[in-house]
Amino acid sequence: MQKETEAWYASWFNTPYYHLLYKDRDHREAALFMNSLTGHLNLKENDTILDLACGRGRHAKYLSRKGFDVTGVDLSEESIEYAKQFENPNLHFEVHDMCQPYPQKFDAVFNLFTSYGYFEHDIDNLRTIKAIKAELKPNGYGVIDFLNAKLTIENLVPAEKKQVDDILFDIEKYVKDGFIFKNIRFQDQGEDFFYTERVKALTLADFKAIFKEANVELIDVFGDYHLNGFDENTSERLILIFGR
Repeated sequence: MQKETEAWYASWFNTPYYHLLYKDRDHREAALFMNSLTGHLNLKENDTILDLACGRGRHAKYLSRKGFDVTGVDLSEESIEYAKQFENPNLHFEVHDMCQPYPQKFDAVFNLFTSYGYFEHDIDNLRTIKAIKAELKPNGYGVIDFLNAKLTIENLVPAEKKQVDDILFDIEKYVKDGFIFKNIRFQDQGEDFFYTERVKALTLADFKAIFKEANVELIDVFGDYHLNGFDENTSERLILIFGR
């Protein structure tokens, strides 16, 4: 159960229920995205990539199989403990707070699947971009794969139920104080559970302001995993590529 004083991502991501709810994520789509992205960035075999907020390492494992030297970091101890079973000479996992610079330089830093904008205070979003800047080699690339806030809010489903295995998840979504909320309630073995996801509804203009303050250069903006152009009214994603 999420504690009132605990950051939602610190509790929710560290439970097996989070991975259960999202276990049907499209691995083929993720692989195609990684192929397109690494090709676009012209990354070569053995180039170094930091997968920031890597979860259980879905993207990191695939990138390693493609020949890159990958480090995956996440705040969730449970996720990193699980991911470590897949470590090899080109794949490493470690518990790390993405607000703090990781003590290594990389050819690319990937922050994927809306793993940004979680924080209560805007300063922590800025600190994360500054940390990514510090983690990049001189000609390295930072990548943020974020939701398109405008389209997401327009298509928000206020309430739904999702049955996964033996658990029925009761999901409520709404917008409040500039954040997109998802409340998740369910029962397991007679016990009630309640968790909340909260993501800042950041727009392209918001990111441009953050990048300016962090003194990084916005290089490309895409609207989907095929790297088509971004359109605020129709694009599913907001994918930003920036450099030092």
